[in-house]
Amino acid sequence: MNILIVDSSGPIPALKYGGTERVIWGLGKCLHELGHKVTFLVPEGFTGHFAESIQLDKTKDINDQIPQNVDLVHFNYPPRQSIKKPYIITMHGNPKPDEHIDKNTVFISKNQAERYNSNVFVHNGLYWDDYGTPNLEEPRNYFHFLGKASRRVKNVFGAAKIVLKGKGKLMVMGGERWTFRNFTRGFRYVLNPKITFLGMLDDTEKMKIMEKSKALVFPVEWHEPFGLVIIESLYAGCAIFCTTNGSLPELLSPEVGLASNDSNELAEALRTFSYDPQRCHRYAKEHFNAKKMTLEYIKLYEKVVEGKTLHTENPFYIPEKNQVKSLT
Repeated sequence: MNILIVDSSGPIPALKYGGTERVIWGLGKCLHELGHKVTFLVPEGFTGHFAESIQLDKTKDINDQIPQNVDLVHFNYPPRQSIKKPYIITMHGNPKPDEHIDKNTVFISKNQAERYNSNVFVHNGLYWDDYGTPNLEEPRNYFHFLGKASRRVKNVFGAAKIVLKGKGKLMVMGGERWTFRNFTRGFRYVLNPKITFLGMLDDTEKMKIMEKSKALVFPVEWHEPFGLVIIESLYAGCAIFCTTNGSLPELLSPEVGLASNDSNELAEALRTFSYDPQRCHRYAKEHFNAKKMTLEYIKLYEKVVEGKTLHTENPFYIPEKNQVKSLT
């Protein structure tokens, strides 16, 4: 097939932060390796050798920017116009309660799909060769948090609370220490010598931190649509301790982590868990690789190219399934 992948956000591949861009980079690579022609329609520079790229102009009708010889268009955001070619839309975020959701929408976790009355989803996968082979023999002496720490729902101070209860140290990737918001929300954590804020890191820097971490502590207080930080941490050999919101429980098995909304239970698990970096690494490679994801997308591509829709009715927001549980 001749497939056009459309994204409207950051550069591809992502340099520091950019979850969607990491996923579609791996998708494009695997489609190419499986014999498909791939073109990216994106607003910023694309540096891959395996695909052509066209610069997206957000001021023009998207249909005028789609090459005629394309068999299918894979959007990574909901387009504003009606699309003339066969298409699917991957929903990387959580649609608002009143938002229209297209019948050809693909969600990125079972939980996310169920919250919008759907059963159509493909788990994200990453192109692990780009990450290199982590050192799984390093001594592991602390825990880490990875994400946009400035977002309240990511709950970085909840992570600090759990780690300090568990008598550990926390490395925070994705957040600065000296911000006004940190002082107003978590003053006692900002000044605690057991909490280190590292700011934004590139892939190499992140891997160096995770190689020495026992586990990711990720007590989010929103419905995480997927959670790439979960699988990145697993790949680096880290266990996972998180809340039960969103997709997180479905990404784990008891051998690689624990999902709970009880901070005492999570803190106790930090102290008593049977850590096995090799097991966590294998789990990520087996369950969340880009090729596995790509093969699932190809099944959906074929269905749409045949003239079918992915849903018979439009998905919609279900209030009772979107209630968030707080960390206690």
